[in-house]
Amino acid sequence: MALYSEKVMDHFRNPRNVGVIENADGIGEVGNAKCGDIMKMYLKIDDDCISDVKFETFGCGSAIASSSMATELIKGRPVHEAMQLTNKAVAEALDGLPDYKMHCSVLAEEAIQSALEDYYQKHPEKRPGA
Repeated sequence: MALYSEKVMDHFRNPRNVGVIENADGIGEVGNAKCGDIMKMYLKIDDDCISDVKFETFGCGSAIASSSMATELIKGRPVHEAMQLTNKAVAEALDGLPDYKMHCSVLAEEAIQSALEDYYQKHPEKRPGA
């Protein structure tokens, strides 16, 4: 049995949405000191919808694949749906990750949450329940 699924390998070899969004509405950066992976997510939000998302990841193939897949899962979606994205959903969309690499999908979830929190700090009137 292969260590990584074809989807993981595809998103590692051909990552989607790599880069920086200048004047992003939300930016989130998270890292894992244990493994050294660092993820930075940039969000562009228009009419409560994620119109664009980019990432920069310094890390292993699983971290890059998780970042890439996470961006694909939230791009074009309403903000409230992006807020509900879980690491489990990222891993499932990649057809699984080895147990010892699940922290990479957690980082992807946390990077998106961090970018959304940055957005809400900049635009408190947009926060649900505000």
